[in-house]
Parts: sequence; structure tokens; C-alpha cells
Amino acid sequence: MHLSSVVRGFAVVGILSLVGVFMVSAPERAEALSGSDFDAGNIISDGAFYSSDAMSQAEIQGFLDAKIGTCQNSLCLNVLKVDTPTTTLAFGTCFTYPGEANESAARIIFKVQQACSISAKVLLVTLQKEQGLVTSRAPTASVLRKALGQGCPDTAACDSAFYGFFIQVFSAARQFAWYGNPQGSHTSIKVGQYNPVRFHPNADCGSGSVLISNRATAALYYYTPYQPNTAALANLGGIGDACSSYGNRNFWVYYNNWFGSPTGNRNPIGNIEVSSATPGAFRVAGWVLDPDTSEPLDIHVYVDALGSVHTANQTRNDVANIYPGLGVQHGFDVSVPIVSTGVSNVCVYGMNKGPGANVLLGCQSMTALGGSPVGYLDSAVGQTGGIKVSGWSIDPDVANPVDVHLYVDAIGKAISANGVRADIGKSYPLYGNNHGFSADLVASPGSHDVCAYALNVGLGGTTVLGCQTVTVPGTVPIIDQGRAPIGNLEGVAVASDGVTVTGWALDPDTSSSIPVHVYVDSVGGAYTANKNRADIAAVYPAYGALHGLSEKVAAAPGAHNVCVYAINTGAGGHSLLGCKSITIPGNTQVVDQGRAPIGNLEGVAVASDGVMVTGWALDPDTSSSIPVHVYVDSVGGAYTANK
Repeated sequence: MHLSSVVRGFAVVGILSLVGVFMVSAPERAEALSGSDFDAGNIISDGAFYSSDAMSQAEIQGFLDAKIGTCQNSLCLNVLKVDTPTTTLAFGTCFTYPGEANESAARIIFKVQQACSISAKVLLVTLQKEQGLVTSRAPTASVLRKALGQGCPDTAACDSAFYGFFIQVFSAARQFAWYGNPQGSHTSIKVGQYNPVRFHPNADCGSGSVLISNRATAALYYYTPYQPNTAALANLGGIGDACSSYGNRNFWVYYNNWFGSPTGNRNPIGNIEVSSATPGAFRVAGWVLDPDTSEPLDIHVYVDALGSVHTANQTRNDVANIYPGLGVQHGFDVSVPIVSTGVSNVCVYGMNKGPGANVLLGCQSMTALGGSPVGYLDSAVGQTGGIKVSGWSIDPDVANPVDVHLYVDAIGKAISANGVRADIGKSYPLYGNNHGFSADLVASPGSHDVCAYALNVGLGGTTVLGCQTVTVPGTVPIIDQGRAPIGNLEGVAVASDGVTVTGWALDPDTSSSIPVHVYVDSVGGAYTANKNRADIAAVYPAYGALHGLSEKVAAAPGAHNVCVYAINTGAGGHSLLGCKSITIPGNTQVVDQGRAPIGNLEGVAVASDGVMVTGWALDPDTSSSIPVHVYVDSVGGAYTANK
């Protein structure tokens, strides 16, 4: 519902009363126009009406300052300040309005212009013809709260849900935009056809047949459903007779006097109906046409600063019904690649043909779906003759399956992550179900390191999905003596007062249980790997079963790095069985000085000539970079964590 009074729209300073509504005075400089110039079927062009950049915020503010001058209270539009909420209207073609504290009326009008692609000039003229607010130096709160007459029908009281300057401007612009959208508007007024339009709310005053030439004019009649009669047009500076109405007449007069002819703009017109992020791309769809030609227009789509050219040549019969004679090929539905991860600004421009200028159809901030692959090596299990691995991976840049490289020690195998994983499809509905992988890898009996890598597509880099140490069963009479210890850190279970470390270790030089050292950060403890492990005995029968590790180690709440070393008893050196970063729950808001370093081993990337180790480390006692030691088996090197 909206206000459509027959006399509303002028400054409330006159002494004439019409139909008992309120007093009005004439628009300024109306004498410069002639009522004979008024075309009831073409009050304003679509190009002048549907525009997201007709005026800047500074231009709107300057216009209000010039029209109002010195305000006599705090409610004048040139000084008004309003807190606005972030608002998405229930229907229509407007983008979400981002709320702010203490916004000026000029800023609200400017942002609504951008959100709804309704010209600020149209909003200013409507504010004036509805309540005289553009020139009022002492408006009242009761007038301001129904500034554009939205939700105020001629035949009933105003709907209080629409009270307030901000919601009046936004919802009125939404209403204009919705009226003009071929897919969402009413159908009672036919563009390109003759329509009966009444002269007055009193049906006895009759109606006249009007050929509505464009959707902007139709929108004005939806909003204010009366045309001026001969008496109203004969006296543009005043009143007509008992059957005269003035809303659309005054709109036309104010627009002419303030901004020039409302029908002289022949810019492209159109609408963005879909804007969404898809894997590796942004999709925009809608329509655009130029009133000067039936040919399809080009559109320019910008993702941040990178632009691409497309042609709006898809068939849109709904648009052709609204604009007969301009053909049907005016639709577009294009996907443009993302240029970076995070939020991008996506803008669409309609490129003008003939008189006029290019037009911004709209901009939308969207979060790109792109970057390095994600996924996980779910399991790696030793079996006779090799290792069975399974997991999943998705690259955010593509919906198609990605390649995964699986390594057993230094030997690799390439597979595609194209297996059905309904659980992954449920978590990532835009990417579908086909992102699982499973493979049987050949490996000899004994201990092996298994790693999985997802190969990147588009933005980002290759991702380590995980590494596990796996024992392949088989007959191994005895391990060659003279080697460093072997084993595996299998788990670090977190409790409130420490961690429980599990795994195994043996030294090829002896069948006896061997010492292990467990470090929580830099604090170590000595233990013996002497728990019964029948699985280890099955693989290494010459060494027996007493090589298991399961120890509880105390640790304070907070983040810790847990490392386990097997201590050599013969030839060779000590062996690092593994490290894991853990967090023990508790209140650890401040890192106390005097503690050991903290950090994390974040990745180990394999190359043909070595490995690339990444992570971080710091010592709570200093802000300086600290040394780190990296061990490959028992061979270590010193480096500095200063990246």
C-alpha cells in the first residue's frame, strides 16, 4: 500500500483546501512549463527513473542545502540524522541495505539509490510531491514518518509498520523497483497498450485511455493511480476543479523544474536478477536493453578491477512483453572467474548504443569460492602385500573431482578423488558427492610412511591431506643390526592434567625393550617401551612383543608440542618417532615468562631432492626469533624461525 492522495505533494504553506485532505501550494517555477507538454503515457523515461548513479551523496546533500537553507529544527532533510538497521526487504529487486549509525538523509537516499537502482532524483521529487519535505524548513515528526506516503492508501489510515524516514525511502524505492521488474510486477497496467486511468478517487469523475509507453510511467501509476485532468493541466501553478488530482502532475512539474526533462534520457535499462558465488566463479544473470535499438547490448562485468565483455542476447519474452518492438534478445547469464580469495566487488554495466551513456546495473559484494584444496587422509591400513588408503578432497575452485598423489615412502601414485562420498556432498552441497578416494598401494613388509597430497586447481597451492606411519605385515626374520631404532608415535590423548602417549619402538641391535624420551615442549621424561604388543611381534618375530609405549605425562593447560624419541642402544643414533601439537583445556590467557618455546609443525612437502618444512615457533621469554632444529631421521640441522 502507498499514499496516492489527489492533492498531496506540495509544500504545506498554501491556503487552499481540496477534498478535505490538506492545504497545498504550487510547485516553484511551474509557469515555465505548459500543461500541453504533459504526456500521460510517458511521464518519465526508464533511463531517468531506473538509475543507481544519478546523483552522488555530495550532490544530494548540496541539493538539499540549497532548497532548504536554514533549518528551524533538527528534522529538515539537510540536517536530519537517523540510525539505520541492516535491512533485507521481503520481496522486490533491491540488494540488502547495510545499516549505519547516525546517517544523514542524503546518505540514506544515495544508498537506497544504489541498492534499488531507483534514481535519487526520483526519490527527491517524490519526497517533495508527497509531503513537501525537500523545501520544508520546519517539518514535523508526524510528516517525516510518512515521508513518501508508503503504506498510506487514499482509503485507509497509514500502516504504522512503514513509519520512519529510512523505511519510507527504502520500501518506496523497493516498491518502484518491483513495479518495474517484468518478473515481479503487477500486470494490471500494460506497457505498450492503452489502459484506463482514472482522474480522481471519485469514480464519478471518470477515466481516460492512456497508452503507457514504458515501465517507469507504469510504476508511477501503480504508486499514484490517477492522471491530471484538463483543469489541473491548465493551471500548473495551482488547482483545477473538483475532479482534479495532482500527484503525477506535480511529479512531472518538480522534475522538470529541478532536473530538466524527465523523458530526455535514452540510457540503457535493465536489472540484475541473480548474483551468486559458484565454485571458482561469480554468476550474474538478468537483462538489459537500449530504448534506441532492438539489438542485443554488450555488458561489462567487473570483478574488482578485472573486467570482461559479454553480450546480453538470450531470449527474454517477458522483457519483450514489457517493451514491445525492441525484440526478445536481451537476457544474460554469465559466469566470470574469481580473481582472489575473500570478498570481491562484482559490478555489471550495460553498454549504451545511440544517444545516452553506459549504465551501472548494480554492484554486489560476494565471497569467492576458491583457494587451496581441502580434505583428509581418513585411513591408511597395512595389509598383506601393501597398504589400503582412503580419504577425500575438494578444490574450492571447481566442482569436478581433483587429482590426488599418494606416496609410500618415496614412491608415488596418482589417482582421482572421484568416488561417491554422500557425507562430503552434504557438507559441501555446491560440489556434489564425487570427491572420495580409495586405493591399494603396493608395499613390502615393515614400516612405511604414507602421505596424500591434493593437487591444486586455480587459486592456491597443493595441500597435504595427511601422513601416517603404517606397518605392513609379513615374515621378517630379523632386522639388520647396526641401525638406529624404529617405531611410531601413534597417539597423544589429551586430558585436563596432561597427555597419554602411545606407540612402539625397538632397536635392531637388541631384542630387549629400549628407553624412550617423551618431551612436552622442552621438558622431557625417560620411559621404557616395554608394553606388550603382539602386532609388533607378528611383524618382527625375532624381537618379541615387549616394545609398546603407553605413558601418562603431566602438562599444564595450554598449547604444547609433544615429541617422542627412541634412544639408541648400539650402532646408529637416536630416532624421532614423531611430534604432535596439542592443546590442554584450561584458562591460559597470558603466556607466562620462563616457559619453554611453543609452536607447530604445519607441513612437510616432499620434493625429489628433499623436504620443505613449514610451521612456527616462539619463546615466551623473548620477542626475538628463536632457533629451531630440524631432524631427518637422526640427522639434524639448525635454522631460525624468522619468516
